[in-house]
Amino acid sequence: MKMNKLGKTGLEVTELCFGALPFGPMQKNLNMVSCTRIVERALESGINFVDTAQSYLTYEPIERAMKSTGIRPVIATKSTACDYEFMKKAVSEALAQLDVDVIDIFHLHAARADDSVFSERQGALECLLDCKAKGLIKAVGISTHSVKTVQAAASRDDIDVVFPIINISGIGILHGTREEMLKAIADCIAMGKGVYVMKALGGGTLIDRYDEAMTFAREIPGIASIALGMVSEEELKFNLDYFEGRKRELEVPLKKAAKKRFFVVPTLCNNCGQCRETCPNEAIAECDGRSQIETAKCLTCGYCVGACKMFAIRMI
Repeated sequence: MKMNKLGKTGLEVTELCFGALPFGPMQKNLNMVSCTRIVERALESGINFVDTAQSYLTYEPIERAMKSTGIRPVIATKSTACDYEFMKKAVSEALAQLDVDVIDIFHLHAARADDSVFSERQGALECLLDCKAKGLIKAVGISTHSVKTVQAAASRDDIDVVFPIINISGIGILHGTREEMLKAIADCIAMGKGVYVMKALGGGTLIDRYDEAMTFAREIPGIASIALGMVSEEELKFNLDYFEGRKRELEVPLKKAAKKRFFVVPTLCNNCGQCRETCPNEAIAECDGRSQIETAKCLTCGYCVGACKMFAIRMI
């Protein structure tokens, strides 16, 4: 598989990054054996880049897969921690649960935040920089859906890697247009930032345009990798075939997996609003004293599931 340098980090990653969100409890909630197996197959197939997060709760299957295969991929993780102490705990948790001495990339997890995130979460950022100085992490990054945040990251010496949303339809992009996001990404790359991207398929909403959507993302100049979530060996093989030039009929495996949606159980919702605050695409609104998900805007990321204390949000 094609390998690319990730900016000035010294890291080299496969063009296809394994996204570890969908198989975890925020989405498919596969059992540990199934989760571990899909990561094992990804590593054995040559993917050397895994993207996860503290909130995804998928560290354990990644650790198990590394142990069983003896393959240590480049690992990117992220945390929503807002201050120094909580970020310190997040880094310690990642190191311990992944059973590694160093995390390759550690992001501020800031899907909805605009460029004020750098001042509002200054303590968390300082912690990541201190951890980098101590050799506990190799690169500091920002994971975001915001054009403003990507624009600001381009000129910051303390940010090594940027992980933005981008796709052919522009779905999920906040605080700007698709063209503005492309310009911000280009600025980051020009400044030597490592850039890999998320939601190239719009959370599954662009699955019927797979080839067109992937071609668009792959042709963005300077992009090192594209993170795709995968929940089955069939999906993994399909994506590997595509990225390695073995294109076949673009049909069922991915479409099957993409047929998912989230809904709010009315009798369980207490209208606390946490899901609405968490949703990165503002796809949840209050309706008749309850939260309701607008399917057309939903990125199927599952962040709302983790935010709901009443377990009122389900995937079907």
